[in-house]
Amino acid sequence: MTDLTDDLFLIHPNDSTTSPAAPTLDFTRTPTVLLTFAGNRFTRSATKDYLEKFGIGVMDWRVLVMLTREPGSSVSHAAQTMGIDKAAVSRALQRMGKAGLVTSETLLKDDRRKDWTLTPFGHDLHARILERALERQRHLLSGFDPSEVEAFTGYLRRFLENLETLNASDQ
Repeated sequence: MTDLTDDLFLIHPNDSTTSPAAPTLDFTRTPTVLLTFAGNRFTRSATKDYLEKFGIGVMDWRVLVMLTREPGSSVSHAAQTMGIDKAAVSRALQRMGKAGLVTSETLLKDDRRKDWTLTPFGHDLHARILERALERQRHLLSGFDPSEVEAFTGYLRRFLENLETLNASDQ
């Protein structure tokens, strides 16, 4: 493990005119804070855009992507893969089922265990939103060259691996 000093991430009283009363996380130098802020703003922006243009939010879009990649996924598998609460995935699937985007097959005579797939309408919507998602991604990554995008993606994968290790040690 690399030695990263806490001072790398903290702002102290009297560091600037906007200093806090006590040492705390710096909003501009702390990767976890910046990642949280970016994730929240990205999700809010994508939800607004997709709702206006396609009538679904970012949660439903994530499920469309999941079922395009892995047709026949269960709620548990989708939730684990995406790192999202099973209840949120289940609500999205119910909503998407009512909209005619997904269909399910009950397995082993257990209504709680279903495999979900996209309908033709779901595949069509995925294709239309994918164009917009790629456009948004190009905009968000403008100014980055391909090697920077690869490095950034690698950093995020490593961060996620470290998070998995942290979560496993917390259990």
